[in-house]
Amino acid sequence: MTIIAPSILSADFARLGEEVQAADRAGADWIHIDVMDGRFVPNLTFGPPVIRAIRPATKLTFDVHLMIERPELSIAEYAAAGADRITVHAEACLHLHRTIYQIKELGLPAGVAINPATPVSSLEPVLDDVDLVLIMTVNPGFGGQSFIPYSLEKLRQLRELLNRRGRSHVDVQVDGGINPSTAPLVREAGANVLVAGNAVFAEADRKAAIAALR
Repeated sequence: MTIIAPSILSADFARLGEEVQAADRAGADWIHIDVMDGRFVPNLTFGPPVIRAIRPATKLTFDVHLMIERPELSIAEYAAAGADRITVHAEACLHLHRTIYQIKELGLPAGVAINPATPVSSLEPVLDDVDLVLIMTVNPGFGGQSFIPYSLEKLRQLRELLNRRGRSHVDVQVDGGINPSTAPLVREAGANVLVAGNAVFAEADRKAAIAALR
């Protein structure tokens, strides 16, 4: 089953609650929330107050992706604001294993993300502990970027590693440059959770846009 998680990074910020509801009606499975701090990535987006404000707009899973330095200091705040699952970057965590279990201790599934230049092999020490792995298919920080083709090889490497370790149930997520052309490629390579921003929110018919990604 392919999970489609529209990223509100591409939504109309002036109508964020309505945009979330529109994605829900269009058939989204999760709502992806890209949190950026202006330090780990060169942009600044949402914090816990925004997540708390839009939480009543839908019952869909809030998939919170923390692109921030020292995420361990604020994970509890995001959980309290309404996050249903939290993903942190391996590159941003001094003690990655500890941070993963900090998320789990809050009762949430824990994900780990890696940037395009980070090898899949760097995740081997934590693959038995995570519920989701996010392969960034663009450099994080901005929406609307082009898909990096080498990401397909990284997805294949990750799926092989997970299968070899008896962890085939772990979700493999992709974020960046996902559209009707790249979606079948990443699915074939092993991804089952597709984050899409412009491919959903820039389209007038969002139901058709989400269907085209499946």
